Amino acid sequence: MKILGIRVDEVNMQEAEAAVGKLIAAFHNGQGGSQIVTINPEGIWLAKDDPQLHQIVEKAALVSSDGSGVLWAAQKLGHPLRERVTGIDLLERLCDIGAQKGWRIFLLGAKDGVAKAAGEELQRRYPGLQIVGVDNGYFRDREDQVISEISAASPDILFAALGMPFQEKWLASHREELNSGVLMGVGGSFDVISGNIKRAPVFLQKLRLEWLWRLLSDPKRWRRYLMIPAFMSAVKRSRK
Repeated sequence: MKILGIRVDEVNMQEAEAAVGKLIAAFHNGQGGSQIVTINPEGIWLAKDDPQLHQIVEKAALVSSDGSGVLWAAQKLGHPLRERVTGIDLLERLCDIGAQKGWRIFLLGAKDGVAKAAGEELQRRYPGLQIVGVDNGYFRDREDQVISEISAASPDILFAALGMPFQEKWLASHREELNSGVLMGVGGSFDVISGNIKRAPVFLQKLRLEWLWRLLSDPKRWRRYLMIPAFMSAVKRSRK
């Protein structure tokens, strides 16, 4: 389906997991890497006015509904989605499956030491998980080195916590060089997994108020939430 002209796939978590499994199998059979986008209202708002980001979303192997606002918009437009498939939840599910299937995982992004801490925590949660590399997100002056490092590791999944839309654009620009089966932007997930940032309680997640928790936890983000009323108004107008 389309929300404000931006693609969102009608998949639940189980279907997303199965899709990733097929992409990794195809990678092992010689197919190139595939990009996954987990999109929230902010991402939709950015993509509708950013031709490069719009094209990346259109060409992605999978575009999941990351955010309660996406579910709200889909409902308003008459195409209700069954559930959220957030970046952090999909990351955790893929690591769980990956530990059982022997998938190789690379973590790129966040501040120095955060990806390493997140990797250690994921290995604690999912014994047997293969973390074949970690690096921080501050690599502008050593980009070629980082690309070579990831390519040499040849991970089945590259999780990039670089922030939207930079992570989507960077992964798309270097997809062939990175020699990775699935490339997926995960925003601030490493900070949450490592314990640097606390995720909203489950009851707030179920009430679709996780955005409010993030805003109250980090008031400096308030400018980012100014687009929410505009997003809602645009969805209502598009329905008419």
